[in-house]
Amino acid sequence: MSSNSPDAPLVKLPPFDPRQIPVVSVDSHLPAVPLASLQPAALRQRFAAPPVWEPELLAEKKFLDREPMHASVLVPIVMRERPTVLLTERTMHLSTHSGQIAFPGGKADKDDADAFATALREAQEEVGLDPAFVDVLGVMPHYVTGSAFIITPVVALVQPDFTLTPNAFEVADVFEVPLEFLMNPAHHRHHVFEWEGVRREWFSMPYQDDSREHVTERFIWGATAGMLRNFYRLLSAA
Repeated sequence: MSSNSPDAPLVKLPPFDPRQIPVVSVDSHLPAVPLASLQPAALRQRFAAPPVWEPELLAEKKFLDREPMHASVLVPIVMRERPTVLLTERTMHLSTHSGQIAFPGGKADKDDADAFATALREAQEEVGLDPAFVDVLGVMPHYVTGSAFIITPVVALVQPDFTLTPNAFEVADVFEVPLEFLMNPAHHRHHVFEWEGVRREWFSMPYQDDSREHVTERFIWGATAGMLRNFYRLLSAA
């Protein structure tokens, strides 16, 4: 296929700041998931007896020519009074998705028994999250990134009295974002970016984190935002 075909795989994307790409719409017309539905008992029930639902996002347009790789991420819901999601900021020198906000996770190892094992192992290696604090609820549909990762999102409840020891080579920061914020589509922004005839679209969910001495914008976008959007669709399904 020629490079200007809408579906042409790209070797790479040009350097760009996703924060500078215009917002084309915000989904404030969609209902937020009620706080009661975000509590541990309700989340357990949702995975024990899931409704009929469809993920909104399954695959990004490819921008790296390489063999697909299987990976898992942990979607860790910390069981605070108002539940939060534990996220990481990746270090800038990593070869893929450097500097981005991500769930703990990574490539499957040949010794991993399943996607659950991959997610738990990677979370322990990346941020020091002890699996003893983690209660896996289930998985969501695969999400395929433009960099050819086939990701299995593993959703889990996390006891809040954990202690983290982040891997400084991979993780620049670890923080929590209220699940209530992420499950409110009024915070889901649509972006569109075109390059060499290829149209790319994604969500962003910028969060103003005031938990530290200085307020920090946590710019959640791309694959992480896409998987959170699918989680919203699961929790908001009738």
